[in-house]
Amino acid sequence: MIPFRTTVSVPSLRKLLLPAFAPSKIGTHKCFASQPSSLVSPNPSYSDEEHADVDWDSLGFGLMPTDYMYITKCCEGQSFGQGQLTRYGNIELSPSAGVLNYGQVCFKLFTSKGLFEGTKAYRKDNGGLLLFRPEQNAIRMQIGAERMCMASPSVDQFVDALKQTVLANKRWVPPPGKGSLYLRPLLLGTGPVLGLAPAPEYTFLIFASPVRNYFKEGSSPLNLYVEENFDRASRLGTGNVKTISNYAPVLRAQMNAKRRGFSDVLYLDSAAKKYLEEVSSCNIFIAKGKCISTPATNGTILSGITRKSVIEIATDHGYKVEERGVDVDELIEADEVFCTGTAVGVAPVGTITYRDTRMEYKTGSGSICQELQNTISGIQTGIIEDKRGWIVEVD
Repeated sequence: MIPFRTTVSVPSLRKLLLPAFAPSKIGTHKCFASQPSSLVSPNPSYSDEEHADVDWDSLGFGLMPTDYMYITKCCEGQSFGQGQLTRYGNIELSPSAGVLNYGQVCFKLFTSKGLFEGTKAYRKDNGGLLLFRPEQNAIRMQIGAERMCMASPSVDQFVDALKQTVLANKRWVPPPGKGSLYLRPLLLGTGPVLGLAPAPEYTFLIFASPVRNYFKEGSSPLNLYVEENFDRASRLGTGNVKTISNYAPVLRAQMNAKRRGFSDVLYLDSAAKKYLEEVSSCNIFIAKGKCISTPATNGTILSGITRKSVIEIATDHGYKVEERGVDVDELIEADEVFCTGTAVGVAPVGTITYRDTRMEYKTGSGSICQELQNTISGIQTGIIEDKRGWIVEVD
């Protein structure tokens, strides 16, 4: 059994013996520092060719627990130490943990006061494993942590933790063309608090799940609905950081839209209700001729890493890319609309309904969206040469 403080070095992960799970205790009243590295007993029969028993062709975007998760913690005023790999399972929190009482958490989609991230590991044709721009996720978490008054891991710690998590769960990385291993880094305020204040202790955690298409439509075009009765984010708030407080508020509008047959919701700015902001969990682009436009990240919009990458790729391909305020009325004249995000990739939008008007857009072969998706996917999986240093090999 792996105790909570056991650390597994990256080179040993290929020979891990899968131990029985022991729940992780987080947010207790006593803070402890990370312990020196120690290794679990190696399993001589472990093979790099071992794969999880998964129907990869039926893979969607639901949670499929893998073998291991990564955990480390630090006290207020300290730095995160070397983390530990433990079997995936429930975590134990104090009822007075900052994350439960004041939402102090930093992660992608599921917390209140805190932050989260999302990135993926891809399998190459030769079996090698790749990460896409993980240092950008680390930097974004640091920016979010500063805004939320939280401690955060260094860029090197963050990337190393991702590598450890990928290698420990290597058998869950889908074959080429069958999906990817989604990695969810979380930063939580787990120390006990009663009055409104930053937590005295923080936990950095990463878990993983194999995934494929985010939307139930798969690779088919999306049908979006422009929402006017709910806001995603407000000025001077936290719309530009990856905190849970940006996601729970969109659920009601999203559920209403899906009951009416739409894929997701496209939000407008909270002030004028005139400019495009984001879809519930991804950025939006419109294209007219050789010009591509996307809402500027002015404080209410998340600076997506896929968004940033698509802008650079599109520029390389000869398109003019504008980051600016995009008026909702411009949807009428657009040739194409597409969404970008770690989970969705570059997803085509077939229709957008705004008030009583349903607008249709070009999708499929020959579209700008398809061109950009093929390029970024090719780079992520090692098919297309990485000329920008975006790819990190996991070995």
